[in-house]
Amino acid sequence: MSLILEPAVTFINEQLEGKSIDKIDRKIKDLTDIFYDKQAHAAMPADTIVYEVESYFPVKQGTEGGLFYGITYIHPGTVGDEYFMTKGHFHKIRNRAEFYCTLQGEGMLLLMDEEGKTWAEKMYPGSVHYIPGHIAHRTANTGDIILSFSAFWPSDAGHDYATISEHGFSKILVKQNGKPVLMDNDK
Repeated sequence: MSLILEPAVTFINEQLEGKSIDKIDRKIKDLTDIFYDKQAHAAMPADTIVYEVESYFPVKQGTEGGLFYGITYIHPGTVGDEYFMTKGHFHKIRNRAEFYCTLQGEGMLLLMDEEGKTWAEKMYPGSVHYIPGHIAHRTANTGDIILSFSAFWPSDAGHDYATISEHGFSKILVKQNGKPVLMDNDK
């Protein structure tokens, strides 16, 4: 028996390859609760892909001490003046942290603490972002090509999408004069 093994997963041609890769996509019709401008959202073709996620789960969900890995691909576009973005979430186990590493494109990482303070970090190829525990996070594509980034998170962290779905972020990221601007979310 050889002690030299091939990796279970590879990153080839800007995609994860392997037996255990989970792939999902999120379309406009799946994101009814995240965009500010409901009329602009309703006017968009329902099957427009906003983002795709490829994930590798080498251990069972909920395993303490394990790690998961994923790559998110956010397409360029807007709903009204708001950039295409991910749903956003807290972790179910709130103290779990995460890393994002930007692979291509330009975007913003939106971060919000449990009191509602929201801020953003620029994302560009090579940028590395540490997301501490107790911080909600979502990403938006502010460029003209697909924004892709890899993520590393604890396998027991879980995702709490419901809090963001119900309450949203305290600020929204909109395009003004061709540039991203954080504005108060009065809804």
